[in-house]
Amino acid sequence: MEIKNVQANNLTTDYLNFCLSRKNLDQKTIKSYTIDLRQYFEFTMESAIEWTNKKSIEQYIDLLHCKYKPKSVKRKIASLKAFFHYLEIEELIDINPFHKIQIKYKEPFILPKTIPINNIEQIIRFAYLQLTKAKTEYAKKVALRNALILELLFATGMRISELCTL
Repeated sequence: MEIKNVQANNLTTDYLNFCLSRKNLDQKTIKSYTIDLRQYFEFTMESAIEWTNKKSIEQYIDLLHCKYKPKSVKRKIASLKAFFHYLEIEELIDINPFHKIQIKYKEPFILPKTIPINNIEQIIRFAYLQLTKAKTEYAKKVALRNALILELLFATGMRISELCTL
């Protein structure tokens, strides 16, 4: 069953309504899906290719890898895949082209950023300075608690939730 580009807008609207009402997706997700699908349809119109075939999807995926970071590519492909799955479920297409496309890509693992040691030393020094400046017994206890919390966080690398449990 061939679907013309003219009908693509109506199908996209129906799909987004489906996502909103039946899948109960967040508005931001709907907005992302809208952008992703619009970009795909613009690509197929510029290339003058049928948007429901395997070749157009493969070409689009190749283009995505050239333009975007791996996380963005992964999301855009997921949006498109979900849309084609919807079309298949609703029996608007006979064969989902994604069933015959093998997509494997490695997303780079990004290490968390660390705080430079001199910044950590300044933070702890400031905490102990507050302890020496404390005038009341209560202020001393609070300043000591804060200094100990900072020492514990930086020395062990524990999470704040773990510290709260402790």
